[in-house]
Amino acid sequence: MNYWLLKTEPEEWSWQHQSKNKKLPVAWDGVRNFQARNFLQKMNVGDLCFFYHTGSEKQIVGVVRVTKRAFPDKTDKTKKFVSIMVQFHSDLDHPVTLESIKKNKQLKDLLLLKQSRLSVMPIGLKCWKIINNMGKINA
Repeated sequence: MNYWLLKTEPEEWSWQHQSKNKKLPVAWDGVRNFQARNFLQKMNVGDLCFFYHTGSEKQIVGVVRVTKRAFPDKTDKTKKFVSIMVQFHSDLDHPVTLESIKKNKQLKDLLLLKQSRLSVMPIGLKCWKIINNMGKINA
């Protein structure tokens, strides 16, 4: 299993939207960055992803599970980008803010800190466990 972080603008698609229909997979689409697309293409069914709110919130608010591998993004007229399907997996008892991630020296190498505009990125197992502990995952 691999671990990832997916960013979303809460005005577009929020954790409240995602968790409202816990049993229904939804398309994660609209990604228009080639590096992020390449990461989407590497995801497998069962992989877990942190759900990160961008904008003024800047925090991890939940976890989703990949339910379908990459397929052509229906919102992309150029046919260069892909979507995946994700489904609610678990809430966090406490959102994990970008500020708290920056303060944790063990997380200093996260792409979230090095490439802040990247919307899809891998998370190593060690960092996944640290962030889960920070958020007190409610699995």
